[in-house]
Amino acid sequence: MFVDRLLATLVHLRHATTHDVLACWFGVDRSTITRAIGEVRPLLAERGCTVSPGVRLRTLAEVVDHLGSSGTTGIIDGTEIRVRRPAAGRRDRDTFISSKNKQNAVRTMIVTDGEGRVLWCSPARPASCADITHARQLGLVKLLADGPAVEILADAGYQGLGAQTGGRVITPPHRKFKKNAPDWYEEIHERQRKAHSSRRIRVEHGIAHLKNWRSLARHLGRREHICDTVQAVASLLSHQQIADLDPTPQT
Repeated sequence: MFVDRLLATLVHLRHATTHDVLACWFGVDRSTITRAIGEVRPLLAERGCTVSPGVRLRTLAEVVDHLGSSGTTGIIDGTEIRVRRPAAGRRDRDTFISSKNKQNAVRTMIVTDGEGRVLWCSPARPASCADITHARQLGLVKLLADGPAVEILADAGYQGLGAQTGGRVITPPHRKFKKNAPDWYEEIHERQRKAHSSRRIRVEHGIAHLKNWRSLARHLGRREHICDTVQAVASLLSHQQIADLDPTPQT
C-alpha cells in the first residue's frame, strides 16, 4: 500500500532508521523498503515548500516572486551536511572537503522568511563551493536584478551580491579600518553588525529545524540521493510549520 511506503519513507527521513530495521517493522524484504523509499522520496521533493494552504514554492524564481508580491523579507544562508567520503582514486574526491571544517560534506542554500519559516532549499553541491559562488550558480543575481524589489538578508559570506543586485541583498557592513580604528567607529560598526545579525538570526532557526531530521544531521546514504533528501525534508517541514500556524482544531 502507498500509505505504508509513505510511512516507511517518513520514518527513514525523520529518524534515519536503516532499511533493515524498517523491513523488520513492516514484515517485508529489505529490497522492498529500498525500492519504496526510492520511489516516494522524489515525490516529496517535488512538492515544494508550503507557504500557505494550497500554495507551494518549487523554484528560486517562485520564491523571489513570492517575496516581491507579499512584501516579505527573505533570509538566505548556506549550510553543510556531512556525507561519506568518496572512494580513493575518484577524480572528484577533494571537491567534497569543506573549507570550513575540513570534513566531507555537501552544501545547500536555505531561504526563509523573516520568521524563519523555510521557503526553499537548493539542490546540494560539494562543500568546496563557496556560499556566494553557489548563489550565483543558482541564478540569484539575475533573478534579483531583473525581478521585483525585494529585501534579502545574508551574512558576510555573500558580500558582493549587494552591488550586483542593486542593493537587494543586504550583508553586514564592511570594515573601513582594518587597523587602529577609532573608538567611535568601532562602536558604530559593532552596533550595525549586531542589528543586522539580530534580523537574520531567524534563518539559523530554520536550519536548526531542518537538522533536527536525522537524515540531514549526517547523511549516511548515497550522495546522489542527498538532493532529494534535502528538498523532501524541507517540503515536509514547511508543511508542518504552516499547519502549526492554523488555529483551526484538527479532527
